Amino acid sequence: MNKYTRILVLVVTCLAVAYFSSLVTRPSVETWYTTIEKPSFNPPNWLFAPVWTTLYVMMGIAGGLVWHEINSPKREEVKKAMLFFAIQLGLNALWSYLFFGLKNPLLALIEIVLLWLMIYETYIKFAKINKFSGYLFVPYLLWVSFATVLNASIWWLNK
Repeated sequence: MNKYTRILVLVVTCLAVAYFSSLVTRPSVETWYTTIEKPSFNPPNWLFAPVWTTLYVMMGIAGGLVWHEINSPKREEVKKAMLFFAIQLGLNALWSYLFFGLKNPLLALIEIVLLWLMIYETYIKFAKINKFSGYLFVPYLLWVSFATVLNASIWWLNK
């Protein structure tokens, strides 16, 4: 498989995760989420879809570039990095279920801290294999940092 096919496979995979997460998220955004207190820095709802779509595409490109190195001397590093990539992607999807599906900001807060740690570890591992892939993970890490503060604030305001 060539580099561009690997990138395409992972971009599509990431967007599929986004789609399935949105099936849990959308109904709650229009109902439950409108009824809870949110901090003054809560972004408008329309902003989340384009930001997350961009981040998922960047994630897929980063993953594809790292995956492309699977036949290099860094094979074991690549396998480990891709395992972390898969774990963080699964945790990313799980957060939507915990926060919007179960409507449980506290459980989602605990989970998003784990997600942040996995994203950070993935970033470190990716940067060692392909610097550009590491750079592609920085906006994701920053956004999830913001999302963690937002999640904590929502939990605090609604406990």
